Amino acid sequence: MNAVEVISTVDAEQRAAITAVLERAAGVDGKQPVSEQGRLALRGPREGVRHLLQHDADGALVGYGQVDGEGTAELVVDPARRGHGYGRALATAVSGTGAARVWAHGGHPGARRLAEGFGLELSRELRQLRRSLLTDVEPVLPPGVVLRTFVPGQDEEAWLALNAAAFAHHPEQGSWTRRDLDERIAEPWFDPEGFFLAERDGRLVGFHWTKVEGGIGEVYVVGVAPQEQGSGLGRALTATGLRYLGEVRRLDTVLLYVDADNPAALRVYEKLGFTVHEVDLMYRRP
Repeated sequence: MNAVEVISTVDAEQRAAITAVLERAAGVDGKQPVSEQGRLALRGPREGVRHLLQHDADGALVGYGQVDGEGTAELVVDPARRGHGYGRALATAVSGTGAARVWAHGGHPGARRLAEGFGLELSRELRQLRRSLLTDVEPVLPPGVVLRTFVPGQDEEAWLALNAAAFAHHPEQGSWTRRDLDERIAEPWFDPEGFFLAERDGRLVGFHWTKVEGGIGEVYVVGVAPQEQGSGLGRALTATGLRYLGEVRRLDTVLLYVDADNPAALRVYEKLGFTVHEVDLMYRRP
């Protein structure tokens, strides 16, 4: 079995081959094998990111792995080539990079077995919740709070500051940079009319950024300033986005992601009718 190549950036030909493997895996598994952030990292160099390319004896790409600057890995084997040892070889190469954590998106049983076989332990559970988009939730804003939508070219820095404060202890969301935001604004799915901002006395205090992709709506990110938490603003913002996705975008289903160890957020979403659809699991070295 050929060695796995580790590189810091991919060219256009490599990117096309990786994308094809990702699309085939998503079609079979019903789940993207690499996160949105990981797919964006394919477009150009990022500090600390390493790409692992696994080819067969004929030079065809059969597996792909990515390790980010924080040492978190994602990996996938082409569905047609699974069961032939490629996954273990790729995981061994990922381990050799010093990666400390690895995602098993969708909690795929094969990924679980592989992680456990390498002595990794479960460290995080990210739940995907879903509900039908019945417009039965009425936004009730706290007194003094007004809503408007995001204005590109005006609100970026204020939003980044609020996002950092709202997610100060979140392992990924709180560390967003201007590049992270600009890349998503440039995505085909971006719609400022579905990006709601809450203000008090002219200051941003909360937001609900919705996303529509593949015919499904998403509660992409909901954030509330620390001083506003517990005021009901988060629920009001969530309800605002749900009504927009249902009444304006005319969608039937909405999803969101929330960590299993965030009981406050889980209670809010469960009261809004969300139930668990699937889970992503993160494993780490003991």
